Amino acid sequence: MLLAIDAGNTQTVVGLYELDENPPAGDRRPEDGLLDHWRIGTVHERTSDEWAVMLSSFIALRRYSLDEIDGVTVSSGVPRVTAALRDFVDRYLDFDPVVIEPGVRTGIAILYENPKEVGADRIANAVAAFDLYGGPTIVVDFGTATTCDAVSANGEYLGGAIAPGIEISMDALVGRAAALRAVELREPRNVLGKSTVESIQSGAVYGFAAQVDGLCDRIQDDLGECTIISTGGLADLISPLSGRIEHSEPWLTLHGLRLVYEKNC
Repeated sequence: MLLAIDAGNTQTVVGLYELDENPPAGDRRPEDGLLDHWRIGTVHERTSDEWAVMLSSFIALRRYSLDEIDGVTVSSGVPRVTAALRDFVDRYLDFDPVVIEPGVRTGIAILYENPKEVGADRIANAVAAFDLYGGPTIVVDFGTATTCDAVSANGEYLGGAIAPGIEISMDALVGRAAALRAVELREPRNVLGKSTVESIQSGAVYGFAAQVDGLCDRIQDDLGECTIISTGGLADLISPLSGRIEHSEPWLTLHGLRLVYEKNC
């Protein structure tokens, strides 16, 4: 079995996959072979031993054990978490993890001025998007930041746009406006809010949907018609309200991690 770990600044997603000895080419969905998945808060100070206890507990819920894990693949935007995960694999498993970083085969050319600056999750998303939909493709990831990344018809990562994420934008609004309070992120009854809570919800939900549509329109002005995919923790909330997003893929990053693992093993 394969552990695919996507460690973001705010949340970490862990997927447990069946490993295919002869993986099929291009005909798998991200959820195929996904035995289970877990979303947890990213704690920068979490040690390798704490990772071992937590992951062992998750795996035990499926009546498996760490001894049955054959591979680990990681994308991480948090250096301390990356180091702790490396140490966890070194201490408790008998192989090296596949970490998306310079020198790892991804099968995708990165056309960035400095390829080392591209987040590992953005690379995993691009790999998975091209595998599923070809190109040109735009991937919208609703994470700590909202990112819109483009993949060419030839499977090249072309670059993208980074905007403040929905939750940190809401935190900043509440923190800087004395008369406003935190609200549940959900679609309001009307675009024109009839209360402060509904007005905040309208601005956040419809505002971020419009932001993504505007960014995608501008990217398509450069690339032509693209397939537009969303992923990330808030994709299910925003995607149905977008006029541009065509497909929502909650396990896109995990699928990309699986593909990168297979290219390196």
